[in-house]
Amino acid sequence: MSENKPRSMSVPALGGEQSLNRYLTEIKKFPILTAEQEYMLAKRYAEHQDPEAAAQLVTSHLRLVSKIAMGYRGYGLPVSDLISEGNVGLMQGVKKFEPDRGFRLATYAMWWIKASIQEYILRTWSLVKMGTTAAQKKLFFNLRRMKKNLEAYEDTDLHPDDVTKIATDLGVAEQEVINMNRRMMMGGDASLNVSLRGDEEGAGQWQDWLTDDRPLQDETVADAEEAKVRHEMLTEAMESLNERERHILTERRLTDDPQTLEELSQVYDVSRERIRQIEVRAFEKLQKAMTRIAGDRLMAAAA
Repeated sequence: MSENKPRSMSVPALGGEQSLNRYLTEIKKFPILTAEQEYMLAKRYAEHQDPEAAAQLVTSHLRLVSKIAMGYRGYGLPVSDLISEGNVGLMQGVKKFEPDRGFRLATYAMWWIKASIQEYILRTWSLVKMGTTAAQKKLFFNLRRMKKNLEAYEDTDLHPDDVTKIATDLGVAEQEVINMNRRMMMGGDASLNVSLRGDEEGAGQWQDWLTDDRPLQDETVADAEEAKVRHEMLTEAMESLNERERHILTERRLTDDPQTLEELSQVYDVSRERIRQIEVRAFEKLQKAMTRIAGDRLMAAAA
């Protein structure tokens, strides 16, 4: 047996917020793999479906999941839930990973981790009730960062000038910025200076997990790949719609300046209710197609 082979460990349990501190401590015990170790383990899993190799790939990236999950703390959801969802994404990334393409696992897994966490947040926050346009989703996932850049207070209403700037930069109405900010304030946001172990002297703080706000090279590459993959999947899924459905769905949900039901009803000489029905049906068809395509890709990657 090679001396460089990472030691196998079982994945620590994450049972909720009460066990989170212990979990964060335990995952630090897993070794970071070298590029060579990672490549050999990935080849073993890809060629032989070796569960031991997969386990080592997963455990060596648990810290990456936790770091990414911490970045989504401001949505008021339990950190343990965010990490659990991210771990599911990590496992999907391990199944998809192709070591011969020359990238490190983190580059691929990061896309799956973020996608899994974001989908969980969207489900939990019922984003559909707040809006489903691309601009509104961009607002949801960028408001906290933009407030930080503007040095705006987290727990108060935004200054009118800040509202105007954010609305202009993201292409949404100012009232949407105000509404989104107030809803996110209700979710709560604990200070990053809170100790991981209460008042215990010498204990680390949450901010210790977020040492640098600048994106890593792996993150930059992963973000670019995420955008490319999502675009490819969306393009393929749109083929499941007929021409009218594609046009209506695009104009209603896939542009930063969506048309109204009234405007589209005049284009097609039908009622606004009919346009709404077509939009809803097209969106459901698109969702099913995207789910099928994502499943097919995962199955192909694991085959």
